[in-house]
Amino acid sequence: MANTASTMKTYNWIKGLAAIFMLACPPVGTAAEPVRIFAAASLQGPLDAIAAEQDAGSTISYGGSGTLARQISFGAPADVVILANETWANWLVDQGHVDTVARPLMSNRLVVIAPAGTPPFNDLDANSLRHALGDGRLALGQHQSVPAGLYAMAWLTRIGAWDALSPHLAETDSVRAALALVARGEAPLGIVYASDARASDAVSVVWNVPGDQHPPIRYLGLALTPVGDAFLDHLTSRIALFEAAGFVALP
Repeated sequence: MANTASTMKTYNWIKGLAAIFMLACPPVGTAAEPVRIFAAASLQGPLDAIAAEQDAGSTISYGGSGTLARQISFGAPADVVILANETWANWLVDQGHVDTVARPLMSNRLVVIAPAGTPPFNDLDANSLRHALGDGRLALGQHQSVPAGLYAMAWLTRIGAWDALSPHLAETDSVRAALALVARGEAPLGIVYASDARASDAVSVVWNVPGDQHPPIRYLGLALTPVGDAFLDHLTSRIALFEAAGFVALP
C-alpha cells in the first residue's frame, strides 16, 4: 500500500507539473490545424526550432522573400508569411492579398564572407573589393527580388562599387544559396546576413557592413489565418532564440 501511495503521489506531481507547463507554453496549433509557414530563407534554423515546439506538424517553405510574396499573391496556401523586406510585405497588403497589418519582428546585419580561415579586411572600398575578387564572382541574393541582394546593392552603390562589380556577380534565388557558393569555394566572396554566416563553419566574416550604409533590415510577419496570427504571437515571445542565432532584436 505504501508503494502504491508513493506511486500515486509521484503521478499526481508529474501531472500537475505538466499542467503548469501547458499553461505557460500554450500550443499554437493542434494536430488538425498544422501551421503552414512561408519564410525568408535566412530564418532557417531558429524558425525550425520554434515550429518543432508546436503540437501540430507545422510545415515551412523557405525561399527568397520576393518569390514567397508572389506565391502568396497567386493563392499559395499558407497561414503565415515572414519576409525579410518591408517593400514586399507592403506590396502584399497594398495589392489586397493580405488583409492584416505587417508585424515587425526582428532585424539583422549585413556582412561580407569568404571561405573559412580568410583574414578580415582592415579596410574596404570599391578598389579593394574588386581586387579581392580576382577572377571570381561576388555571391549575393538576386538584387531585384531577394532582400539581402537589395541591401547589398544599396551598400555597393553607396561605396561606389556597384558599377564596377555588377558584371562580376553570382546572383542566387536566396541568401542561403549565396552562402552555399562561398562555403563550397565556388565564389571567393559573398554578401549575406550575419545570422547566415554564423550558421556555417565553412565561411569567415571578413567585413561588417555599417548599418547606416544601406536601408534598415527588418523582418515582418503577416498572418493569413487565425492559426498564423497565433503563431506570430508565439514567435514574438521567442525572439531570444533568434538573437542567439545572430539576429538583432528591434527596439
